[in-house]
Amino acid sequence: MSYKILAINPGSTSTKVAVFEDDKELFEETLRHTAEELEPFDSITDQYAFRKEVIENVLRERHFELESLDGIVGRGGLFRPIPGGTYRVNEVMVEELKAAKYGEHASNLGGLIAFEMGKTLDKPAFIVDPVVVDELEPVARLSGHPAFERRSVFHALNQKAMARRYAEEVGRPYGDLNLIVVHLGGGISVGAHHNGRIIDVNDALSGEGPFSPERAGGLPSLQLAQLCFSGEKTFAEVKKMLLGHGGVMAYAECNDMRIIEDKVQHGDEEATLIQNAMAYQIGKEIGKCATVLKGKVDAIIVTGGIAYNKHMIQLIEERVGWIADMVVYPGEEELLSLALGGFRVLNGQEEAQKY
Repeated sequence: MSYKILAINPGSTSTKVAVFEDDKELFEETLRHTAEELEPFDSITDQYAFRKEVIENVLRERHFELESLDGIVGRGGLFRPIPGGTYRVNEVMVEELKAAKYGEHASNLGGLIAFEMGKTLDKPAFIVDPVVVDELEPVARLSGHPAFERRSVFHALNQKAMARRYAEEVGRPYGDLNLIVVHLGGGISVGAHHNGRIIDVNDALSGEGPFSPERAGGLPSLQLAQLCFSGEKTFAEVKKMLLGHGGVMAYAECNDMRIIEDKVQHGDEEATLIQNAMAYQIGKEIGKCATVLKGKVDAIIVTGGIAYNKHMIQLIEERVGWIADMVVYPGEEELLSLALGGFRVLNGQEEAQKY
């Protein structure tokens, strides 16, 4: 039986939507929202009715029959920590998203829009592998001091999707594999996947792991504490140093790795050092995950936008190729990943989890 799914991925100033029939994309649209359009709304949450209407209008302009949908899948927002999987959006989830109980983020709109459209059409609404997926083992939660607990906030949707893609390609169940999955984007996350669960991963949002194009990664903690109490910086300024203006941006005043790579190819020594250091730190993080999996690694999967950079891939592989074969899936197909999560429930491969 064939199924049609609408996938919705809201960003801060745009909403990406696509309709899939099984795993085939029928069409995709990126809906841009101007500052003037968003200005009347006091919060991101308040935008959901406006964005829902924009989506429905575009679908009608394409003469697409909304009633032909079998389900709607939204990008999962900020919830309490939950295991990975596809979740049916329910009233509890909606109330928490509307109240921004666990934080306000554009991805919160995904669940809200999917729920409202599903209610109108009498179709199921889902979210898939949100950033708060938490499958850490108890031993991985200890940080070194009881005042600080390690958290799991990372690129769960893309990591899980690429792990499942690899499992399908090699003809083995995802739940039978030990994988290290590396997402290389504006933020970098490296996860240890053991039998279908991500039992350890760096908190890519809050500053663990390798530095990235925009994030500082793990810094010397005492030096950071001294800066925070020096009176030289406000909290907002330190936060910007860590997230947004850290990593490559701090060193090179540029967050585009394509520009850095071009400088490397033209012999720029500073750009070469920065790129080598980033690859070095990524390799170290992969090595950490290899020890989590006790050296039994079926493959290292590298994905995300920076995975298009063949030179960066080579630098990483030189350090970790001895651990396991490295498989590269450049980019990230978030809308397809969302749709596939919905299909797995609709066709009976997977049972929808309850929030």
